Amino acid sequence: MTGDRSDAAVTDSASDVGDQPFDPIDFLETAVQTASHEDVSPMREFLCETLEVHGIEPRVDDGGNVLATRGSADADTHVVLNTHIDTVSPHVSFERDRDGVEAGGSDVIRGRGSCDAKGPLAALLAAFFAVDPIDGRVTLAITPDEEVLSTGAYELVTGDDCPTRDADAVIVGEPTNLDVCTAAKGRFQGTIHLTGANAHAAEPHTGVNAVAALEGVLEAIRTFGDREDAPPTHSQLGAATLTPTVVEGGDATNQVPADCALTVDRRSVPPETAEAFHAALTDQLQTAVPDDIGVEFRFTDRPTPFLEAWDTDPDARVVDLLADAAGGDVRPFTAATEASYFAADAPTVVFGPGVLADDDGAVAHAPREYVQVAEVEAAADALEATLAALLE
Repeated sequence: MTGDRSDAAVTDSASDVGDQPFDPIDFLETAVQTASHEDVSPMREFLCETLEVHGIEPRVDDGGNVLATRGSADADTHVVLNTHIDTVSPHVSFERDRDGVEAGGSDVIRGRGSCDAKGPLAALLAAFFAVDPIDGRVTLAITPDEEVLSTGAYELVTGDDCPTRDADAVIVGEPTNLDVCTAAKGRFQGTIHLTGANAHAAEPHTGVNAVAALEGVLEAIRTFGDREDAPPTHSQLGAATLTPTVVEGGDATNQVPADCALTVDRRSVPPETAEAFHAALTDQLQTAVPDDIGVEFRFTDRPTPFLEAWDTDPDARVVDLLADAAGGDVRPFTAATEASYFAADAPTVVFGPGVLADDDGAVAHAPREYVQVAEVEAAADALEATLAALLE
């Protein structure tokens, strides 16, 4: 990586793209073998080198995002391509299997990150290099930590030169089996803290049992969606969910517990925001527990906003073009993504090769992660056709 890359120009004309042909499968094979789970630096280095080989000078911003742009800065149409380079456990060794059982005996690439999200990255890069944006502009914006805290994406959207702020469409690469996803639920996490008073378990009436107060809290959670101001069922995403996940309480088996904590997982739907959810749950809890129990709900600490629910009009032009080119369905995405940060700026879709799960179980974030080679190639073709139509 060159020492002054962070200050490099971000715009290259179509004529500046090198003659070196880009093969998304060759790129993907190397990418899967390039570590990016504990430290994304090797993968970011490889991505930047790939861009340079093809005549594009990338920029790495303060958030660790890799940015590159082709076309005119004054173009009427601007499309942003985004995905992430970080991966998660477990480790899955690279393997190219031309008779993969997962693909009915056809070509697959196995390995950590093969479908989430290095396969989508390979397809996005192929389209980025292939288009000739004479009358438009296309920006590649690759983030470093989508799987954890999204600090890169937050830096991207809050910076003075945010690429999505003037975008006409944003395409986020994730494994969707070539379907075009136009919505996703948000995910909020927090803990309900209950406080009472210790006492000997032989004289329980002399204390205030915080664990026993969970009875009212759990009922409040079960009925949270029934309140009058609950968000309506969403046309694409269905109903929001609220799930208790972890409970802690008590210090001794013969003592009335004075403290109890219950962690909850909220999968929100538009238009609910994190702030609105916090206020509504707090109100519900205060009426659900006895007056002698203290109750407080606190979000889990994180340096970036939660990924909130988002949706895009299924009739948006980018949706029609990409669905026609890929031949897939139009549907919601089932996982939280950084598309949440971009959808307020422009019509945003999630798209790419690979699947989160297949008929045999989990694929992404699992020991059997793979992507079909034919899907990567098909995704690249669909993205190229979509970009060409959007930028003409």
